[in-house]
Amino acid sequence: MTWGGCDWHWHPDTSVDGFSALCNESEERTFKPADAKRTEHMSDATRAQRIHNLDVTVWVGKNGIDVVTDELDDQLGDREFVKVKFHRAARGGTDAETLAAELAERVGATVVQTRGHTAVLER
Repeated sequence: MTWGGCDWHWHPDTSVDGFSALCNESEERTFKPADAKRTEHMSDATRAQRIHNLDVTVWVGKNGIDVVTDELDDQLGDREFVKVKFHRAARGGTDAETLAAELAERVGATVVQTRGHTAVLER
């Protein structure tokens, strides 16, 4: 793993508790599991913030999910996340979760989140 300009290595069976890296020939850094947990938490918060700040770029209307499948596939090729809005006419008698799952299956993606009539997908 590379982080902060260093190559980090996990040492589970040595006296080093956690990760260590040789950044320069003279500088060694240590990264303990407690730090990893804190960084992982920040990563989740950052991910959630990025999802929250996304703009809707795919709208599903009365013509259903068939007409947006190619566009969604293209956008997922260019972006990590895509936010999809399901209008009332598209939902008919189904809910957004069902439509999002079907759309995700068609493009080989995963539903990250659904909230109301909006879903976020990633590949």
